[in-house]
Amino acid sequence: MHANAADTRPGTDRSNDLSAELLARVDRALAERTPLRIHGGGTKAFYGRPVEGELLDTRGHRGIVSYDPTELVITARAGTPLVELEAALDAAGQMLACEPPHFGPGATVGGMVAAGLSGPRRPWVGSVRDFVLGCRVITGTAKHLRFGGEVMKNVAGYDVSRLMAGSLGCLGLITEVSFKVLPKPRNSLSLRLEMDAERALERLAEWGQQPLPITAACHDGEALMLRLEGGEGSVAAARQHLGGEEIPPAFWQALREHELAFFRDRRPLWRVSVANDSRPALPAGKQLIDWGGAQRWLKTDADADAIRAAAQAAGGHASCFTPGVVDSPLQPLPEVLMRYHRQLKAQLDPQGIFNPGRMYAGL
Repeated sequence: MHANAADTRPGTDRSNDLSAELLARVDRALAERTPLRIHGGGTKAFYGRPVEGELLDTRGHRGIVSYDPTELVITARAGTPLVELEAALDAAGQMLACEPPHFGPGATVGGMVAAGLSGPRRPWVGSVRDFVLGCRVITGTAKHLRFGGEVMKNVAGYDVSRLMAGSLGCLGLITEVSFKVLPKPRNSLSLRLEMDAERALERLAEWGQQPLPITAACHDGEALMLRLEGGEGSVAAARQHLGGEEIPPAFWQALREHELAFFRDRRPLWRVSVANDSRPALPAGKQLIDWGGAQRWLKTDADADAIRAAAQAAGGHASCFTPGVVDSPLQPLPEVLMRYHRQLKAQLDPQGIFNPGRMYAGL
């Protein structure tokens, strides 16, 4: 589908399209060999390495380009506030199922995709990357290209568009993204069950083999929190089977936004990603288990090498979410994988002007 066709669909916002200005800015940066520091709402600026470069603010390039609830697809410009996108979906009874964190009121659609971070529902529905159907990107050769499509049956370039998720702006300037969206669950109930972490992981493994409508599972060090979503009958039956006490659904938003008491600990925050049935021997500190065991938030003063060694021993990896603690906040890559990163960067951004070094030094 061509851009002009999308712009004529009902509900289209044709204002605030700064594509031409952004393209000219990139073209000038290439001519002057000036690196660019891409900036949206700045709510995830802590994530990754610091970037030296001229500021390229995307917030003026905003607006929902098209939205057809019957097709379960929404397209928005990169500078669109995430709250605006979610409000439009909520009004139609739909949602971004991967629950991307905001980390502040200024979060934008482009920043959400570039960071690629997902919330508590991720193991049950997929990540941000899984919901990206297509995107428009200004490359490091000053070309404004479209990858993927705006309907789920159009898969041309699908993998390229998904590469933008989690790329931290290093591969190009995202200008527009199309997402698959889902209906909001008809019923939702959150529970608290008293048990230790080891018992919680055992029970989650058991429940994973049963038809239970679990869409979030977190252990805060004292108890297991579960979210049940689905039809009234299935939620009620699961509630009776599992027991526990009901808790406010706001718990999951507080977890997603790092607003729980756990995150106020002054020690550095690490995210450890492992298999949900693993038992990583992490250094001493305070843990919060999310994603049913697959994501461990760790507050510790331990050495970065010790944390990453423990994560790797369990088949996972670790990233630091506290700025200034380590030079490489993201898990260092084996040389073979780094070579692929360099090749991809060379294809899409040959002069290396977009967010240089944000992911890894020299990239």
